[in-house]
Amino acid sequence: MKATAHQASQLISPYGGGLINLLAHGEERLELIEWANRLPALQLSPRSVCDLELLAIGAFSPLDRFMGQNDYLQVVEEMRLSNGLIFPIPITLPAPKTDDIRLGQEIALRTPTNELIAVMTVEERFEWDPELEAQRVCGTTDPRHPLVADMASRGNTYLSGPLHVLNLPKHYDFPDLRRSPAEVRCRLEQIGCAKVVAFQTRNPLHRAHEWMTKRAVEEIGGSLLIHPAVGVTQHGDIDHYTRVRCYRMLVERYYDPERTVLSLIPLAMRMAGPREAVWHAIIRRNYGASHLLVGRHHASPGNDSHGRPFYGPCQAQELLASLEAEIGVTMVPFDEVVYLPEDDRYEELARVPKDRKVVRLSGTDARERYLQDGKRLPAWFTRPEVADLLTRAYPPRHQQGFCIWFTGLPCAGKSTIAEILAVLLMEQGRQATLLDGDVVRTHLSKGLGFSKEDRDTNILRIGFVASEIVRHHGVAIAAAVSPYRAARNQVRAMVGEDRFIMVYVSTPLEICEQRDRKGLYARARRREATGVTGIDDPYEAPVAPEIVIDTAGRAPEENARNVVRYLETHGFLQAAPQP
Repeated sequence: MKATAHQASQLISPYGGGLINLLAHGEERLELIEWANRLPALQLSPRSVCDLELLAIGAFSPLDRFMGQNDYLQVVEEMRLSNGLIFPIPITLPAPKTDDIRLGQEIALRTPTNELIAVMTVEERFEWDPELEAQRVCGTTDPRHPLVADMASRGNTYLSGPLHVLNLPKHYDFPDLRRSPAEVRCRLEQIGCAKVVAFQTRNPLHRAHEWMTKRAVEEIGGSLLIHPAVGVTQHGDIDHYTRVRCYRMLVERYYDPERTVLSLIPLAMRMAGPREAVWHAIIRRNYGASHLLVGRHHASPGNDSHGRPFYGPCQAQELLASLEAEIGVTMVPFDEVVYLPEDDRYEELARVPKDRKVVRLSGTDARERYLQDGKRLPAWFTRPEVADLLTRAYPPRHQQGFCIWFTGLPCAGKSTIAEILAVLLMEQGRQATLLDGDVVRTHLSKGLGFSKEDRDTNILRIGFVASEIVRHHGVAIAAAVSPYRAARNQVRAMVGEDRFIMVYVSTPLEICEQRDRKGLYARARRREATGVTGIDDPYEAPVAPEIVIDTAGRAPEENARNVVRYLETHGFLQAAPQP
């Protein structure tokens, strides 16, 4: 039954009362485009491009701009805007600290590829404290957290001011599924249910997710919004092209088309656990959802540098439950879902008698145990069509790309071991690309100095190249001093947690000095050179690296073969047949 005009009005109102729309139209837009082409430009990061798009179409209502200082500080400290409304995540525009951007000035905002998006009048420019923001928003300053690592690469000032959005970012993929809040609301109004449960996901949907979403729809007596994030998610996630093909196939074949809407959201996730759950609820209210499905580990980035989870189980559920009355979105919580083989069905673990046999297998576990080993996902775990798509997109782990990152003091022996490792890998049929720090500085990073900023830039350039090699199923071997933890963790995030192996070459300083054929340490000791790592510039040793190598007592070839054995043990290489 289609909705009447009266029924359509029953959808929950947007957060704050109405949807913000920052899009310029008609003659005003054309005049602004001509004017913008004469303005100084600020190129945005992919994360800021996602944020600007969602600001423009009202997904972040009631925000009508990147946050000014008052809103920012109150959100960081109290999860509230200055008008008192709950808002848990800062939506900010980072910029370099430069006198080129003045208060009252208009600037053009452009994508990383220089496409014009918007004109902004700079009303505020203020400095921010990355450590404070990380601790309050993420609950940690551990650089293994992807948002904490991202903060380290931002400019040290934030900008705010009125926005005129001239062009939304261009998306050529799945255009029929990319809907604004107003368009999604229109679809939901046609269904005619006042209650709508939203499902936020950045992973493929398996049978347990299917069961969860259908059960939630029945519990609330409403409709379902499957709303996957296809903006900036966690590196190492399955690419959104494969995921969306899975979503579309499932919705078409296994969901009730009269009660289900599939729409994509270009959301830059923060992986901020509890605060993110509240943020997701606010965003989904703007799209028309009155309820949000929240699991035990909602928007969790996994484990910290010490192997402990960043967020406890149910922490996200608890925070959202405490605020749902204020934000107007009801949480639909789900405990761990398990499979009951005898009944061929799913159930929440809390509802299963203790004597029943269950299979506990999360989506991540399945990827580890099946996809990366080249096995087909079983039919009880996922639909056969999903298994087909994932099998084609993701070869066995020993055919996937990975990155070996050697770090340590200058002259520790990184390059020698890396060169031998590259030969050993190619002997086994893997194409390995060696990214040596000195060679990269000669070519890719020519002109960079040795300030902290330039060193980080050099490491991030190596990391970007490595991530592209890995993405195309190649092997990247990087050997670079990379003295700072934050930059190394940014590279880990670029490549993907499950494809990055850090090798700490922990050679003592005195041995490095003995090996110094270039005389770098000697010049530093004579104060003829400055900024030398280990002498007058710090080296921050890795926390919990995958491999630690001591070159003092072992030959380079032995160390390289130990790395090979690690790769074989963890499935990155197939063990060589014994003669």
